[in-house]
Amino acid sequence: MINDENKRKGRVMGVDFGDARTGIAVSDVTGFLASGVGVLRTTGIKSAARAVADEAKRHGVVLIVIGNPINMNGTEGPRSERVRAFAEEVATLTGLPVELFDERLTTAAAHRIMNETDTRGRRRKGAIDALSAEIILQNYLDSHR
Repeated sequence: MINDENKRKGRVMGVDFGDARTGIAVSDVTGFLASGVGVLRTTGIKSAARAVADEAKRHGVVLIVIGNPINMNGTEGPRSERVRAFAEEVATLTGLPVELFDERLTTAAAHRIMNETDTRGRRRKGAIDALSAEIILQNYLDSHR
């Protein structure tokens, strides 16, 4: 684990892990603003972890934040266990610190934004995942100010 001061010395990556698509967002170097960068289409934990590791290297990140789908009652279910396994694989492949961050309601927020911007059709599916990663990362960054 690195301290908060060191986290600010480089880009942070936000990840919304999914079975078919994984959304990716990256912060600016000051750790102030998150921006969605795209969606990785992969199947399986190992494939997704390799793709995220490649993106982390490409963007020169110093920390990876992965959304943890905690249940509304605060418990962790099978989906959260899968995310933990994914996070461990990412940490092993990258050698970077990886943190899990509560992602409750981020997909709902992303859907609301897509509705407000009238984004429909095929573009919406991928955009939801990238936007969810962006919301996860921005919430994480805001919580560490």
